[in-house]
Amino acid sequence: MNADALRPLVFAELRKIAPELEAGEVAPDKLLRDQVDLDSMDWLNFLIAVHQRFGVEIAESDYAALDTLDRICEYIAARNSTPS
Repeated sequence: MNADALRPLVFAELRKIAPELEAGEVAPDKLLRDQVDLDSMDWLNFLIAVHQRFGVEIAESDYAALDTLDRICEYIAARNSTPS
């Protein structure tokens, strides 16, 4: 699955953490934490949810690079995972 196809699935995981979000409110190329009011625990829970949904191991050293919706989708796509 490519990054574009993953975007709505990753956004759905984000909405579980921030249910107030509406489709189109998040620019995929902008910093997520600037657009969504997530504290560090919410952010960690989001990354855990991404890991569980897509079966992608996310190294702690990669957390800082996963700062936009696009980068998260590209990260997942690069690891050739499929959603469950």
